[in-house]
Amino acid sequence: MAWVADPRVDAYIAHLPPWQQEICRTVRELVHRADPEVEETIKRTVQPYFVLNGNICALLAAKDHVNVFLYDGGIVPDPQHIVTAGHGNATARTVAIGEGASVPSAALLAMFKQIIANNRAGGWRKLKRS
Repeated sequence: MAWVADPRVDAYIAHLPPWQQEICRTVRELVHRADPEVEETIKRTVQPYFVLNGNICALLAAKDHVNVFLYDGGIVPDPQHIVTAGHGNATARTVAIGEGASVPSAALLAMFKQIIANNRAGGWRKLKRS
């Protein structure tokens, strides 16, 4: 099953410096590889979000890195220690990927799959309560 690209996400990525475009395209491919039913949208006016039964992740390009926000309520394991911020955040954690750094593809893919499974099971809020 092929995924459908949102032209607004294409436009967001196209306006970034080449190194950030590469990171965003890689993350985009990974989240769709995690599940081809993932949908793309724009929230907060310009920010790309990837959703399936709830938020999975969002992209935000900063001056010297790209933030990948993981909407997991902090319950998805991070055995590779790729989370760089938000360890105590109740909603999302961040993986910041800087220029010249490689995208931690295997770890992100595993986390995306778990977030999607959690979303299908009712979402991290429900799972955290039980």
